[in-house]
Amino acid sequence: MFGYRVPAPDEAMLISGGRRGLGGAPFQVVTGHGKFVLPVFRKVRFLTLSMCESEVTETCVTRQGIALHVRAVIAFKVGNDHESIINAGQRFLSDQDQMSVLTGRIFAGHLRAIIGSMTVEEIVTERQKLAAEVLDTSKTEMAKIGLIVDSLQIQSIDDGDTGYIDAMSAPHKAAIQRQAQIAQAQATQAAVEAEQAAARKQAEYSRQTAIVKAEYSAEVDRAQAQAAQAGPLAQAHAQQEVLAAQTELAQRQAKLRQQQLVAEVVKPAEADAERVRILAAAEAQRMKIQAEAAASYDRVALDRMLIDQLPQIVKEAAGGLAGANVNVLNGADGLGEIAAGLVSQGLTILDSVRQNLSSQDSDGHRPEESKGNGVLQLPTSKEKKTNDGPVDVD
Repeated sequence: MFGYRVPAPDEAMLISGGRRGLGGAPFQVVTGHGKFVLPVFRKVRFLTLSMCESEVTETCVTRQGIALHVRAVIAFKVGNDHESIINAGQRFLSDQDQMSVLTGRIFAGHLRAIIGSMTVEEIVTERQKLAAEVLDTSKTEMAKIGLIVDSLQIQSIDDGDTGYIDAMSAPHKAAIQRQAQIAQAQATQAAVEAEQAAARKQAEYSRQTAIVKAEYSAEVDRAQAQAAQAGPLAQAHAQQEVLAAQTELAQRQAKLRQQQLVAEVVKPAEADAERVRILAAAEAQRMKIQAEAAASYDRVALDRMLIDQLPQIVKEAAGGLAGANVNVLNGADGLGEIAAGLVSQGLTILDSVRQNLSSQDSDGHRPEESKGNGVLQLPTSKEKKTNDGPVDVD
């Protein structure tokens, strides 16, 4: 935008021609933002806030009167506060390169003053102390012109051709050389000792190796001698082991053959015998059942036949009483008792015949039947003998 100015991040914008700045400064200080500036009526200048560097090379005389050439580098910049910017702007705005020149002169003066109060030994051995004292003494003076120092580094210190620093370092160099020589001698001695130890170890190793080889050779010779002596015995042992192995193999084969015979001959024969025994037992059981059934059938048939012959038996018994002298005392009751007696005698005869047939059946004989009509032949009444005589019925 026309008339609007913005300073860079490492710059301070100084505006003159308007109202005065802070603290009665002849210009306004603007940093970090822009500002509208009226053309012609206002004038704008920029002051750098970046880091600057100044190098100092100065010949200084120590407290001992020895001249030293000292080279130092100072890093500085304009302070960030408005007061430092105003102080630096009033002094260096028209020629900002003068900041490095003036800073170098200031530090050169302070460097000469401080080195003049120190010895060479202190300057050489305590460079950091020298730099800190120079900074402390120059800080106030640098602040007056709006500058701040970030660091001061002593680059080099040289005494020219006087050789004082070299002479000062000679004892240390000698001590260092002596220590180096001692260290070298110690290293050489250690190397020699190491070589000697290695040689001794090598000799010991060679001796031990020779001993081991000798023992090994002796052991081999003894083994060969024993092998030569034990040849026939070893062969006999080997043959014995072969025979034992063959015997064991034959036993295993015989056992295997026995198992095969048992599986192929004995077991099938036992199975056939068991089958025959079971079949015979079954056949015998069948015949026994059939015989028992037949016997039961014959007894049933015989009982039926006897029952069918019972009237005939009673009739024959009654016929036997026809010619007997029987006195009936009770009339009709007496006759009933006689008939009951006849029936009882017939039943007794039937039981006797049945028992007889049962005993014959147990002996394996079957009762004989009449060939003509199939009626069982029984004794007639005339053949029956009684010892009772006439039967009296009360």
